[in-house]
Amino acid sequence: MKLFALDTATEACSVALWLDGQVIEHFEVAGRDHTQRLPAMAQALLAEAGLRWSQLDGLVCGVGPGSFAGVRIGVAYTQGLALAHDQPVVGVSSLAMLAQAALRQPGAERVLAAIDARMDEVYFASYRRGPDDLALAEADALVCRPEAVAPQPGDSWAVGTGWGRYEAPLRAATGATLKGLDGAALPHAVEALQLAMPAFLQGRAADAATLAPIYLRNRVALTLVEQALLRAKNQATAGG
Repeated sequence: MKLFALDTATEACSVALWLDGQVIEHFEVAGRDHTQRLPAMAQALLAEAGLRWSQLDGLVCGVGPGSFAGVRIGVAYTQGLALAHDQPVVGVSSLAMLAQAALRQPGAERVLAAIDARMDEVYFASYRRGPDDLALAEADALVCRPEAVAPQPGDSWAVGTGWGRYEAPLRAATGATLKGLDGAALPHAVEALQLAMPAFLQGRAADAATLAPIYLRNRVALTLVEQALLRAKNQATAGG
């Protein structure tokens, strides 16, 4: 089986190929340059593998949550490829990708994944090790202020930029005993391949038209008043 995966939901731009058990990945921190970087990275990856798009058996897309623009870019690119080559697709949560990577750590059985959602909020979800060692969500992902995350008692690994920015309030809110923390971790498409594999093997991959982004919230920016209040709060905090 030959599968292509991508994720552009955060500042990372990640593409990966599954080639009958062999994995090839290209990963860059692209900031807001996904539109330019994604096609070039994807073409370079296929060239490295000596493949054409028509030779793939399916596509995997990180569907967020994350940057509204980044998620849209990834979903649109995947849909365009799938429609052009009549290939099935599977969407994978970007939070689940973070959790899947963390579960490779020795002794990791539960992961609290958080992505910085800006506007003083995080995208958050908890995962446990499920069948075939795949990350299994314990509840729906949500977007909220870090101090509003529900208690998550017990031993856990913490991963994602939400932890990098809001470690103190997240620790206080979850009450978890953290066995490890990586606040700089970003989603990698290689994890999406692993998470999507059961859907392809079981014939559950879908038509490109069904691929939908996970936004979790309707607003993409603060109002001018909210921006002013946030700047004032940050200045006050910086001033001690």
